[in-house]
Amino acid sequence: MSEPGPEAGVERRTSSRLANDAWESLLTAHALLMKQFAAEDVWHGLTMREYDVLYTLSKCPEPIRPAELNRHVLLTQPALSRMVDRLVDRGFVQRTRDSRDGRGVRLSLTPEGRTRQRRIGGRHAVGVARALTRALSDDDLRRLEEICGKLADTTNRKQP
Repeated sequence: MSEPGPEAGVERRTSSRLANDAWESLLTAHALLMKQFAAEDVWHGLTMREYDVLYTLSKCPEPIRPAELNRHVLLTQPALSRMVDRLVDRGFVQRTRDSRDGRGVRLSLTPEGRTRQRRIGGRHAVGVARALTRALSDDDLRRLEEICGKLADTTNRKQP
């Protein structure tokens, strides 16, 4: 008796359908994980989006322009501008004049902002590790990192 072929009991999907199903799975996983992370008691008076701005600035070796920050966070330019204003008012972010362009400004963390980001970041990292290792093996995590890296590299390349 021969074994069933690859199509036995398996829906054959086009590449387009497979891509859209994979995208939907990625978005669903992201939404569920973000809700779980938001519910954790690690944010100490910041929203996750505010933390995202602090985290992004913490990864920058020097002050950056607001437009550069905007490329790395999921906010519209006006919403990011208002958020930066609030973070400046709270003493977490500072604006400095751009030495290369006197009309422009650059953004960076204040010492208080850096301390707050590290404190929250350490606790958040524990929650991320717990959630991901509960569902994925080390090999799965390596593959996920590789796949996401490929998507980021492809997306960041200039399209003709």
